[in-house]
Amino acid sequence: MYMTVEETADFLSMPLDQVKRYIAEKKIRAVFDGEQYVVNSAQFETHLEQVEELKRQIDEWRNTPIPEDIDVKDED
Repeated sequence: MYMTVEETADFLSMPLDQVKRYIAEKKIRAVFDGEQYVVNSAQFETHLEQVEELKRQIDEWRNTPIPEDIDVKDED
């Protein structure tokens, strides 16, 4: 699905100027259709999936209990 630059800015929750800059820097791939630039939204799916996976891993790490130190119970 193709989105306009304005729709892309809304989708990414970014300012319009920043999206335009990313297109100029080729950080976001866009195609000029004769009237305006359009952006294929599929290029963001992998990135968003990776972000969600990292969030899940961080939550899992935070919820992992700290193991008991085995030396604490040792009475030398």
